Formats: sequence, structure tokens, C-alpha cells
Amino acid sequence: MSQRMKLFIFLLIINLIVIVIYLVWNHIRRKENLRSVWMKAVMMFLCPVVGPMFVLLSFILFKLFSSQGMDLSDVVFSKDRTENFLRPDEEMERNMVSLEEALEVTDKKSLRTLMLNVIRGDYQNSLSSINLALNSKDSETAHYAASILQDVLNNFRSQVQEKYLLCQEENEQQVENCVNLVEYMNPILEQKVLTDIEQKSMTDKMQEVLQKAWDLDKIRISSTVYEKVCQRLLEIKDYEKCTLWCDRAMEQYPRVLSSYTCQLKLCFSCGNKEKFFQVMQELRSSDIIIDNETLELIRTFM
Repeated sequence: MSQRMKLFIFLLIINLIVIVIYLVWNHIRRKENLRSVWMKAVMMFLCPVVGPMFVLLSFILFKLFSSQGMDLSDVVFSKDRTENFLRPDEEMERNMVSLEEALEVTDKKSLRTLMLNVIRGDYQNSLSSINLALNSKDSETAHYAASILQDVLNNFRSQVQEKYLLCQEENEQQVENCVNLVEYMNPILEQKVLTDIEQKSMTDKMQEVLQKAWDLDKIRISSTVYEKVCQRLLEIKDYEKCTLWCDRAMEQYPRVLSSYTCQLKLCFSCGNKEKFFQVMQELRSSDIIIDNETLELIRTFM
């Protein structure tokens, strides 16, 4: 037997030993897919020397780079902190119109379909528009609207009563309960879907619980809460109480725009030009940035 043949047989034996060691090692580790292990073993058997060298080199490179520390500072694991950006549904957007315009549609089937779509969606902030559907010539559409309003308002009344009782309990959460009730009532009251008598009653209750919170700890009342109660009192034309809360807002938040806008709207509603221009001058003298709504109010009054 020639020297070359002996060397070739020796390499085959070494190659076979390496394959056996590889199979036993992976059997003990049990970290790699069994199918992948056998495929590599067959490759090493068919490609002596080259096959084992390739597997060994790939293993070394993998360990070399995977052993380096990874910067996970930008990685977010909590699902609560992620935002999913969905592609807009252009077909649906093209077919969307305001509910007020849709009520003018004479096609009863289309109008009913629209009301059903509104019911299936988030209609809590569309109650004033749904209220218009009560006067629809289509009785089925009016029935849908009445059902929605009845369910929402019944739930609103029961929740207000429940939260109002919590506000009467003298504990550490009393101020927080009062403020939370004001913020709960405002989205419904600002849409003016209640009767005039009930709207006034609910606004008085809103002002009452805020008064309780103010007596206990006025520091915990935010400027937005002051603004909300002032707006609701203006709507029922209770100018005396509105003046009281406007003054309190100005006293507690003298550098917040809402304190000035509440004063301006009150003067506008009462027709008090002298006071209006006085507040406007104070606002101009301050370093507060005026928004478009306030500018429009000033232009209208002037």
C-alpha cells in the first residue's frame, strides 16, 4: 500500500472520529436542532477535512461575535410602551362624513347603516351629533339615536350618583374623588345632551363638589378643572358663581392662559366691556402666549 493511500485512510479515520465526537457532544448538549446536527454530520462525512474545518470555523466565529456585550438601552420589552402605527384605511376615510351632514341624506338605508357604524364605534364624544338624529324623519334612525342616548345618560346618572356619594365620605381621597367627579361629568355636560333643567342641576352639583375640594385643599385643583367648571357655569348663565371661580383661578394660576380666557369669556357674556379690556390689557402685558381661540374672541368683542 502506497504512502498516499495510508495517509488518505488515516484522514478518513480521523474524520470519522471527529464526526462521532461531534454527534456525541451535541447529544449531550441538546441545544441544537437534531435535524441540523445530522445534516452537518453528513456534510462532514462527504467532505472530509474541509467539512469539519468549516463547522469548526463557523462555531469559532459565532462564539467570537456573540460573546460581545450588546447595547440594549434602546430595546423596549414592555408592550405598554410600544406604539403601533397602522396604515390608514383610505377607502373608509373617503366615505366618512360628519354626522350632521349625513342626517340630511334622504336614503334611509344609508342613514341607518351610518347610525349602526356609529353605535359600533366610540360615540362618547359624538353625543351632541347623535342628539340631532332624534329629529330625523326616519323613525328607525331616531330610534337608534334614542337608544344610544338613553344608555349613555342612564349610565352617566348612576355613575354621578355613585361618585357623588364617595365625595361625601371624609377620608384621604375626598379631594381626589371630588376632582375626579368634575372631570367625569364635564365630557357629557359640554355636549349639552341633557334637558335644560337637568343640565343646570348637574352643573350645580359639579360646582358643589369642586367647592368641597377647594375648601379642603385648593392646591390640588388644576387650572384645567377651573376652566371646565367656569365654562359649564357660563352655559347655564350663572354669572355670579362663574365670577367666583374665575377669580379663584386667576388668584391660584395668574400665569396660565386659561385663567385669562375664562375672565374674557365671562366679560363677553355679561357685556362688560370695561372689564374685558382691562383683562385683555393684563394679558398683553404678561409673557403668556395667546392662542387662536383667544385672539378670535378678542376680535369678535372689539
